[in-house]
Amino acid sequence: MILYPAIDLKEGQCVRLYKGDMAQSTVFHKHPELQARIFRDSGCEWLHLVDLNGAIEGKPINHETVGAILSEVDIPVQLGGGIRSFETIEFWISSGVRRIVLGTAAVEDPALLKAASKKFPGRIAAGIDARDGKAATRGWVEISEIPAKDVARRYEDTGVAVIVYTDIGRDGTMEGPNIEATAGIVDAVDIPVIASGGVSRLQDLKDLKSAIPNLDGIISGRAIYDRRFDLKDALAVLDDSR
Repeated sequence: MILYPAIDLKEGQCVRLYKGDMAQSTVFHKHPELQARIFRDSGCEWLHLVDLNGAIEGKPINHETVGAILSEVDIPVQLGGGIRSFETIEFWISSGVRRIVLGTAAVEDPALLKAASKKFPGRIAAGIDARDGKAATRGWVEISEIPAKDVARRYEDTGVAVIVYTDIGRDGTMEGPNIEATAGIVDAVDIPVIASGGVSRLQDLKDLKSAIPNLDGIISGRAIYDRRFDLKDALAVLDDSR
């Protein structure tokens, strides 16, 4: 099971939001590429990046910062936020991003999701952001009436490599992950699932792994920045060889 430390980018800085609210952000590092190096040096095998401004604007905004991160570290990076065209997907992949996370585009433009998955096999993820069980889009601003499970099932025949499931109500709150909702997504599809939102302590990682052993990975942000647990301890907990 893979631990994905999160680097959320707002105006070129590494921040964390509270319940997805852009107005409630805390800056944790003014130089995200240096934060990426810290994660790499701690033994992390992947990074999860989000262009928060891009998610709102619908186009890449923090591209220079992402480029700096890609130049700084040699571990694979998955990136989401404002990626809503084939041209943008091609731009990021040619820039060195290993996996593209399509959120709004995956919901609103399934043809794009399928085309990208076919063109770039194994490199496209579908992001499902949910509040109270309903899918959200456009930087978590718009909440649909579509159950997240139904959205997940739509992706079964698209060829996506993985689903990134985020519980918005838990994101940045340090209240613990929504294990029941996450398990519901995992049980609904055969696609690997990465969980995000609410991890606050080492025990949360243990609980997720125990309750959902076939979970592909876990994204954590604020708990890492607040040093609620040691990264090496977290990596050891999720190491399937142990």
